[in-house]
Amino acid sequence: MAAMTTLIKETVDAFHRGGFHLIQPLGQGHRSGMDAMLLAALVSCEGSCRVADLGAGAGAAGMAVASRVATAEVLLVERSPIMAGFARRSLALPANAHFAGRVAVLEADVTLTGKARVEAGLADDTFDHVIMNPPFNDAADRRTPDRLKAEAHAMSDDLFETWIKTAGAVMKPGGQLSLIARPESIAEIIAACGRRFGGIEITPLLPRAGENAVRILVTAIKQSRKRLALRAPLVMHGEGTHRFSPDVDDLNNGRTAYPRRR
Repeated sequence: MAAMTTLIKETVDAFHRGGFHLIQPLGQGHRSGMDAMLLAALVSCEGSCRVADLGAGAGAAGMAVASRVATAEVLLVERSPIMAGFARRSLALPANAHFAGRVAVLEADVTLTGKARVEAGLADDTFDHVIMNPPFNDAADRRTPDRLKAEAHAMSDDLFETWIKTAGAVMKPGGQLSLIARPESIAEIIAACGRRFGGIEITPLLPRAGENAVRILVTAIKQSRKRLALRAPLVMHGEGTHRFSPDVDDLNNGRTAYPRRR
């Protein structure tokens, strides 16, 4: 694995104001940032909990959960051996020793189903939380010359149906699905949740007050029959500044969670 990753330029980046560090590729693939941190903030545990990060990449979101939630055991699920290698090397960093023993890496394809999925290491009814930041379904990205990014975007048009089906299979009844996506994906996400998940809560993320949403944060509960709720937007920046608002800065830096309302 080391021989594969040494061919790729990399950085070691601090998250949560130095709470943990991540080795990730430079100039190739998807570099983790605020999307992963906000996704991690959707996980709120009382007592011990098991969390699966589907399509984990270098592991930023899953590690952010483990760093903030001392009772969480996290499985990083990633099909790319290269990206899984970055995750394993990050877990070996001394700066991550406080949670490394609670995090594991599984090389597996999220789209596997039935017996193949179970044999790959994703058993039914196992996790309390499943988080995901699926590759956004953009045809232009699929044509990228970046080999890591192209690999991440090798997907079908039923992306959310496939990923959410897997989430529903591996999650315990009453478990929570959390994801971050582009606003135009709302209809696909709701359709994919179908009867698997209910109590969907959607939070728009706005660059500034009065501007259109650039992301949505979505949570849902397995087998819930509660209705969909559209929550008040999160606003990233104040007028005329690039500083994060206090609420978003707390979420981005692991100081607080963004719990469900119901």
